[in-house]
Amino acid sequence: MTSSAIISHPIKSIADLPVDKTLATALVSSMSEYSDQLHGRRLWLACSGGRDSLALAALCVQLYRQGKLPCLPQLLHVDHGLQSDSQYWAKHVANWAQAQQIPCCILQAQVNGHDEQAARQARYNIMRAHINQDDVLLLAHHADDQAETVLMRLIQGAGVNGLSGMQPWRVQTQGAQRNILWRPWLTIRRANISAYAKRLQLPYIDDPTNDSGDNVRSGLRRDIMPILATYNPNVIDNIARSVQLLSEAQETINAQAMQDMQQTEHTDLQFSSAQRVLNIDALQKLPMYRQRQLLHYWLGQDEPLPPAKQLVDDVLTLSQRDDQDHQTELFWQGRKASYTIRRYRQQLYRMSSEWLSWLKLPLSEQVLPLSSLSLSKNNSADNSFELVTLCSSNDYIWQLRVMGDALLRLLENSAGGIAQQVTLKIVPLNRKQRLKTEMAARPQAGKKLYQTLGIPLWLRESLMVVSITLIKKFENGSDIQTDIPLLLASPFESWLLSSEQTDSDAKSNQLAEYIASELSLK
Repeated sequence: MTSSAIISHPIKSIADLPVDKTLATALVSSMSEYSDQLHGRRLWLACSGGRDSLALAALCVQLYRQGKLPCLPQLLHVDHGLQSDSQYWAKHVANWAQAQQIPCCILQAQVNGHDEQAARQARYNIMRAHINQDDVLLLAHHADDQAETVLMRLIQGAGVNGLSGMQPWRVQTQGAQRNILWRPWLTIRRANISAYAKRLQLPYIDDPTNDSGDNVRSGLRRDIMPILATYNPNVIDNIARSVQLLSEAQETINAQAMQDMQQTEHTDLQFSSAQRVLNIDALQKLPMYRQRQLLHYWLGQDEPLPPAKQLVDDVLTLSQRDDQDHQTELFWQGRKASYTIRRYRQQLYRMSSEWLSWLKLPLSEQVLPLSSLSLSKNNSADNSFELVTLCSSNDYIWQLRVMGDALLRLLENSAGGIAQQVTLKIVPLNRKQRLKTEMAARPQAGKKLYQTLGIPLWLRESLMVVSITLIKKFENGSDIQTDIPLLLASPFESWLLSSEQTDSDAKSNQLAEYIASELSLK
């Protein structure tokens, strides 16, 4: 059994058939342009079996046999089961690839939904999962696809970035995975590809949904593009030229926004894509149009698709408020992650949901003999150190770097010698616990302490008090315990502490120098 959607040409070798000069020139020129990026990378070709992708696969076979292509890409065909004949299409692509002696892999995908976007996302997800880090995925998108994409985004209200269309070379990231999408045919018309497929008698799959009008893209292709062509027969080429101009304009905007961001971001509070922070005072020194551009760039810098204009407007309004309300939250569901945007004092925070969930993980008390820490095998300069984990997950880890040997030596040189028992105590901050910091004249607790130190609401459950406990035993059996508070630590900052029980704050400060808070990605 076969499928009526498959063009009824026999499968035959096309290696020695005539090459289309226009299509070949576009592919070879693009390959030359990105030769440095292509060097040493594995090449895959997304092949639905349709006219465009099968034509690109055929051209690769021909150029490879002629020695004009250094290697053959491996075909990737995704069967997501949305069409009743999809299994026959997958078998057909595999048979055609075997006849051309080009490697082919059939992938099965599950689609969450039944629309075009859901199917497209499923295809990319399964292909991304199959290929390796930094591999290149070759795509057969052409000038007509580009025009349809731009019109789709135009009626959706896209800005300059969206109207820049598809890019010929794009680095795509998904978590730790990074791949490249390569589109060498964006300047090629569909008619050229159709003529080439007809000359080679390619048995491609003519998917009936492509021109059904059941989705926006096919509706534009079937109903709108022919009408636009009656007004100007060069509409496809003209849109392609506009795309190029808009791409250059977007590069200029991005360069300006990146420069502005370097002047406004709070680097000490940045933490990869989990938390990004802008200084509002620096933001408001910019002209209004650059504030909007910066916020647009800042919000979307880790996402494949930009934020909506309404979100940018809402964040701009949040930055302009002059009240003391720190409770307002804005939410954005991006493609890769969801985010919360909040303001605390004169800082704007964009935080991922995963990061905010991590901040809610419980912290536990740790009491560690200092002598055991001094036995660490890690070395940093002249001091050994121990990494004490405070909070950890699959994504993030918060640790204290403790130089146990240095702490012991300092205590030994203190008046009265070292105690028989020396422990490092790390406990979560109790809201009622009163602490004396350098920023206040007297001990504080709770809200007053948080406000004095400028700790945002969402970080107030992620605070640890670090202290050293000394116990001296006497011959009469009594002992004296001395607690030396050293630090109040958060994932981003630490504050020196002092106590009336210690001889001087200088000793506490010296001890604190050998303890550092570290936050990192796992």
